[in-house]
Amino acid sequence: MDSTKLDKIVTSLFAALEEEISTYRSSPDDWKISEGNAAVCIITETGRIYGKVFGNDRLKQRKFFSIAWQKASQVWITGHKTGDYEKIVFGGEMNPEDSPIALPDLIGWIGGQPIRIDSDTLLSVGFSGFRGFNDIEIVKKAAQKVVHNV
Repeated sequence: MDSTKLDKIVTSLFAALEEEISTYRSSPDDWKISEGNAAVCIITETGRIYGKVFGNDRLKQRKFFSIAWQKASQVWITGHKTGDYEKIVFGGEMNPEDSPIALPDLIGWIGGQPIRIDSDTLLSVGFSGFRGFNDIEIVKKAAQKVVHNV
């Protein structure tokens, strides 16, 4: 996919994420974590990085972006969702010594996932700011809106 089209898709994804975030901010359990702040990091297969922070607390945004980057980069390196990859490594499907990521550096938190945009475009997406299962759902729902319109 050419970079102009990809830039438009990522911009649309950011807008769709903002919409989804607004619906999840009302959860008291998620509000305790983020106070309405969140971050997304997207890495293309060629290593181009996109990112966006949401909310108004720069320190929380910084923390969440750091986590989002860790999640996205782990997906980019391994090709697996965060959480699922740890199950592969520690569940006996792989010798832990064969992991391309050093064991203390595995993120372990849910919220990183590959998102296929089209047959040629796979994005590694990390999102942080809410409970892990909501991090995944927010990105999935936003991506469905964008991919459906590609």
